[in-house]
Amino acid sequence: MRASLDLPITLDREHEQSLHVQLAQQVRKAIVDGLLSAGTQLPSTRALAAALTVSRNVIVAAYDELFAEGYLEGRRGSGTYVSQDLPSRPHSSRPSPSPSPRWVRPTTLPVSHPPSSEPNMIEFRLGTPTIAPLSTRVWHEIWRKALANLPPNMCGSPNGDPRLRTALAEYLGRARGIVCQANDLIVTSGATQALDLLARAILEPKDLVGFEEPGYPTARHILAACGAKILPLPVDDDGVRVDQLPNGPGAPVLVHVTPSHQYPLTTRLSVARRLALLDWAQANDSLIIEDDYDSEFRFHAPPLPALASLDTSGYVAYIGTFSKVLTPALRVGYMLVPPPLRESIERLKRFSDYHTSWPTQQALAILLSGGHLDRHIRRMRLHYAQKRQVLKDILAPIAHLAQLRGLDAGLHVYLELRADLDSSRVAQKAKARGILISTIDTCYAGTSDRNGLLLGYGGLPLEDVVRGTQILREVLEQLEVKITSTSKKESIP
Repeated sequence: MRASLDLPITLDREHEQSLHVQLAQQVRKAIVDGLLSAGTQLPSTRALAAALTVSRNVIVAAYDELFAEGYLEGRRGSGTYVSQDLPSRPHSSRPSPSPSPRWVRPTTLPVSHPPSSEPNMIEFRLGTPTIAPLSTRVWHEIWRKALANLPPNMCGSPNGDPRLRTALAEYLGRARGIVCQANDLIVTSGATQALDLLARAILEPKDLVGFEEPGYPTARHILAACGAKILPLPVDDDGVRVDQLPNGPGAPVLVHVTPSHQYPLTTRLSVARRLALLDWAQANDSLIIEDDYDSEFRFHAPPLPALASLDTSGYVAYIGTFSKVLTPALRVGYMLVPPPLRESIERLKRFSDYHTSWPTQQALAILLSGGHLDRHIRRMRLHYAQKRQVLKDILAPIAHLAQLRGLDAGLHVYLELRADLDSSRVAQKAKARGILISTIDTCYAGTSDRNGLLLGYGGLPLEDVVRGTQILREVLEQLEVKITSTSKKESIP
């Protein structure tokens, strides 16, 4: 690999050291610091002399010194290279001021948990889809079309590419019954950015925000980071308890809900409560944020109308994402916001990242307009339904120990455990056998009033779903035996 002629070298002609010594020192340091790795080709003496505006003899003398020290080696007819015999050196770490400077502030955001790197570990990770059934031929064809033309020589609209927004408006109409136009939509770098933009546009410190309890932790932390005071709202089998929302001056300025597939309990907000929530929002001049994160996947259940499709007064901000129907790697989401919010959101988007990646927007527009996404979703419903059935069949014999909830929709299920089976202990036992599972208490802002596990099966191969579920069942059965044995011993006088 040829080194750039822009190698950061500064030669001081007034310095007491000769120019070739200065040059040798700086090249040596670049090698030691890992900036020039073993095998890197250096510029010729003539080219480097021209770049540094010095005599070629200066370069020759510096190179000779480095040759003698073993830092460089020559290859006949090829050039000068950093010696291959040198040990590999990482780049030096950046310096850190000490003590801790006053401009470092503690963050309230939690530590993220990347996928497990342990070999043979099966992770029932939440929010992870499978993209493998998508045809690679179709995928390549989409990107070939998307990249047929050079990108524009300027930034695009912060609201998103018009072609993608037009395709999204048509998709939301046929898939979710939402009547909208391209200008009503804003394309974002994922659903996370959509929520962050909404929160920054709306919230002032100490504003009250209604939030499902348990609920999606990332969304809660985003809202809290913008200064919101979180009002936990209980959830039951019909979704969030709308009747628990205060009215009048104490009403929250906004409410965040996941009505199509409540995160994490998997219930669906009933039509009656949807209508009640819309009435409440209008009566209290409050905004509803509808996070429709995986509504495309329903199993043996009729679709329920999106809140945005029922909204006739402009009190719903709708968030959608490609992370669940395709992959989070694309980092593309979108939102439909009431007209009074659009200008604020557009300005915030411009100063956040200006616009979402142009090539990705082009590819997604082709995916949508060509009908590829609709066909992929239909295939994935069958694919995920097979995994859900496996979960159901394997866990059916231990229904007295654990009840599966949320088989109607989504990419994860909630496994409610019998009261004497501690979820944390079950998760620890499962991890010892190579199975990673989340517990329901991680989704509570306060103390959990439920005892259960969350099984995200979307990103797992079918064979891992089978093996992981079988091991989980064995863990639960073994714990039942221990509990029964202990109980018998305690009952003996």
